[in-house]
Amino acid sequence: MRSSQFFISTLKEAPNDAEIVSHQLMLRAGLIKRLAGGIYTWMPLGLRILRKVENILREEMNHAGAVELLMPAVQPGELWQESGRWEKYGPELLRLKDRHQRDFVVGPTHEEVITDIVRRDVKSYRQLPLHFYQIQTKFRDEIRPRFGVMRGREFLMKDGYSFHASFDDLQREYRNMFDTYTRIFTRLGLEFRAVAADTGSIGGTGSHEFHVLADSGEDALAYCSDSDYAANVELAEALAPTKPRGAAGESMRKVATPNQTRCEDVANYLGLPFEKTVKAIAVMHDEAFTLLLLRGDHTLNEIKTGKLPGLDPFRFATDAEIERFLGCQLGYIGPVGVDPAKVRIIADRTVAAMSDFICGANEAGFHLTGVNFGRDLPEPSIVADIRNVVAGDPSPDGKGVLELRRGIEVGHIFQLRTKYAEALNCSFLDENGQSQFMEMGCYGIGVTRIVGAAIEQCHDERGCIFPAAIAPFTVCIVPMGYAKSETVRTAADALYTDLQAADIDVLLDDRNERPGVLFADMELIGIPHRIVIGERGLKEGLFEYQGRRDTEAKMGPAREIIAFLKARLCAA
Repeated sequence: MRSSQFFISTLKEAPNDAEIVSHQLMLRAGLIKRLAGGIYTWMPLGLRILRKVENILREEMNHAGAVELLMPAVQPGELWQESGRWEKYGPELLRLKDRHQRDFVVGPTHEEVITDIVRRDVKSYRQLPLHFYQIQTKFRDEIRPRFGVMRGREFLMKDGYSFHASFDDLQREYRNMFDTYTRIFTRLGLEFRAVAADTGSIGGTGSHEFHVLADSGEDALAYCSDSDYAANVELAEALAPTKPRGAAGESMRKVATPNQTRCEDVANYLGLPFEKTVKAIAVMHDEAFTLLLLRGDHTLNEIKTGKLPGLDPFRFATDAEIERFLGCQLGYIGPVGVDPAKVRIIADRTVAAMSDFICGANEAGFHLTGVNFGRDLPEPSIVADIRNVVAGDPSPDGKGVLELRRGIEVGHIFQLRTKYAEALNCSFLDENGQSQFMEMGCYGIGVTRIVGAAIEQCHDERGCIFPAAIAPFTVCIVPMGYAKSETVRTAADALYTDLQAADIDVLLDDRNERPGVLFADMELIGIPHRIVIGERGLKEGLFEYQGRRDTEAKMGPAREIIAFLKARLCAA
């Protein structure tokens, strides 16, 4: 492709509302243009990247035995009403009516549609298993779209759905997709990690997320370097301390802590370790009041907590509710002296093993020190894992300790089981002629999100650094004075033709611009390999090469340029 026949529109500065690096660089490089909040036009350069991602997805999905189709973006509301998600999905589901006042939605996902297709045409176990996938535009009406394509409203997604006669066969396909996704993200050239994850609103019994590792990632991931263990922090188990609770060594005392409402501040004020504090978090389930006890330096895991009996779902108590049940203001609440008939106590595993700890005294301006279970307050009614893991915690598989990294979720696979099959009556006749609900799997990849995640993972002060597999072009030729020098023009055109013949994806930047502009644009766009052609080099029979990650350019014999590039591409 020649720049003069293409469309390159770069910016020196990103718009003020571009919050993160990928959003800034995608706008500056002219990969996308904003149309409305969370809705973007993919410009020619950006579209080339998308198509390369799509091609890798298609090749691997087809190789894995899945069959591509394309379902409508607009779906009848009655299917969502039948599945029970019409109300449950919430305001992110964009609802509309046609001229006949019939309900429709702009699909955020396609479980209902694909299940409807299969229930109409598949009647026997002999027709199973099946795996369909599509690459298609989705829409989710985010309340506050931000971060460009990372959290937009309209996005491109690869979603696949499998149907099975047995759970064993679903598990087989789940493993197949795990391996397929691993190959996909490896081919994309991204540093990633697959982690066990919560199933969330999609439902089912098991899932894994695939995360591109990046410091700017929204998700915290826990993994063990000494084993294969990896999980989203939402799911990672915090093991109970192996050391038994120590005997009480102090008497309980009420101490003044004026204006000290945070555990860290209380510990500093009293000159005691932060790890000796216990914070009480007040929550409500219906009209039931519960205190959750966590060590002061730990954070509540709302996903784990919400799965406990009597807390599905829960919300945080209001100041008025805290006053009603404890007679105290937030910042000084604690578990000592509460009425067990009115207040349930749930302690994290770490807290249950603590002795001589510090907690709120249920009196403004005061805390208690030297508190012990069994002496100063009853044993907790429930002891459970309700906290987020921290670096250094023992790995749940017993093979080392946990480390934490940030990640950007770009893929997710689920074992849906029979959730949608039962809701939509998707059944088949088994070998004995008995009607059974189909087992289902669901497999998604955020295609547009991959582009943003790749930039978040790898960029520098000059712009994007794309892996070769998904860069808009593999090689760019930058001729010095293309419009003025016939010698340069002839050499550049010849190299361009030779690279095309060698099936190398090349861009000849033949714009009549200053060299600084050409160099800056090619670096901003993130093309992995750059060849510079100038009259001085041509006289000496040399070319100039610089990889996007290289700090300096190299000179080489012009006659060896094709072989040199092929060697670089193979090495990459």
